[in-house]
Amino acid sequence: MTNPAERLVDLLDLEKIEENIFRGRSPQERLQRVFGGQVAGQALVAAGRTTDGQRPVHSLHAYFLRPGRPGVPIVYQVERVRDGRSFTTRRVVAVQEGRTIFNLTASFHLPEPGFEHQLPMPSVPDPDQLPKLPDELRTHLGTLPEPLERMARRQPFDIRYVERLRWTAEEIEGAEPRSAVWMRAVGPLGDDPLVHTCAVTYASDMMLLDAVRVPVEPLWGPRGFDMASLDHAMWFHRPFRADEWFLYQQESPIATGARGLARGQIYDREGRLLVSVMQEGLFRKVGN
Repeated sequence: MTNPAERLVDLLDLEKIEENIFRGRSPQERLQRVFGGQVAGQALVAAGRTTDGQRPVHSLHAYFLRPGRPGVPIVYQVERVRDGRSFTTRRVVAVQEGRTIFNLTASFHLPEPGFEHQLPMPSVPDPDQLPKLPDELRTHLGTLPEPLERMARRQPFDIRYVERLRWTAEEIEGAEPRSAVWMRAVGPLGDDPLVHTCAVTYASDMMLLDAVRVPVEPLWGPRGFDMASLDHAMWFHRPFRADEWFLYQQESPIATGARGLARGQIYDREGRLLVSVMQEGLFRKVGN
């Protein structure tokens, strides 16, 4: 049976149906809407497939406009905004059943030398010292509920939380709006750099908004808020592989007006900063 990493590569392998037009699968899941990281990753694939492949993406800015329907294909329409000497710009509109659900602008940059600096990576335990997320859940819950067990089987990333999961209101008291996880694909993703970039784009939407929730409710207890991603921005600083360990450090500088802002930094095991991420999410109390 195809493993989750192979399924992720297959999900990111879009069908070209016309010049600048691509179609992506949307798996039939028992979810209310298509996972936003899937749409962002597929849109970036569509943008990248219209470049010469010599210019890695250095930034993307995107808006989630409408929820997508699981099981319904998504069409990605690419506009070739600019092909300059050093930079290439693409705009992508994702359409499902005749309605725009997402748009993205991506910029690609021909590598060139320059000065370098970065802030150091936080000191955290090595991933080999931390439990896999399903094992940590089973330790607390015993037998996993069927939805969590299905998620664990299909999850394309090995996820390991740096701090012990909190399960009660008492445990979150005084907690700062921060979270961190080690991640890597559960299997090889091949050697196409664009696939690795798009895989991390997929992963970047998985738990970034957790940082907003940390002071409010346990991450893996009953959810008191309906959440939705509003926008997403990423800056890619260095080459990387998504099937090797990377640390996803997250924090939320503010939550107000039913919206929460989160930012993340992604590092490799050597402490090199690979990617920076920003996202705003909508948070409404369940039942409102």
